Amino acid sequence: MSDNNRRSVFCIDMILNHLNLTVADLPMVKDKLTTYFDFEAMDPKPNDTLSILKSKDDFTLVLMSNRMNKNGQHAYPDAFHFGFFVQSVQEVMDKYEQLKSGNIKLDQEPQFMRKSFGFYFHLDSLMIEIAAQDVQEP
Repeated sequence: MSDNNRRSVFCIDMILNHLNLTVADLPMVKDKLTTYFDFEAMDPKPNDTLSILKSKDDFTLVLMSNRMNKNGQHAYPDAFHFGFFVQSVQEVMDKYEQLKSGNIKLDQEPQFMRKSFGFYFHLDSLMIEIAAQDVQEP
């Protein structure tokens, strides 16, 4: 069997649709993600240990309290982050202003970087990126 045939037999189209993250302050992170990023809480009974969030495009984000880490591994690598890509520089600026007005601590203003325009910020131990891709600096 050639490599091309093997690849088509063994490669199944898959979409990343679930991520599980641990945080120290689950209620705060859940509140910010539902307020500013249109996630919907699917929890039958709100608690501070586990929360299941769904996005409009059916992505499932599970938040768990650090207490669930039985081996005590609470830190993410320094560069670990997840992000939200938007369509334009204006959308990046709008989200930045929305987060700023919601008293979210923002360490940097949006800027051009690697053919994109965006910014990073932290919620609890999570680094989050907001960016518009394929944007050229004027």
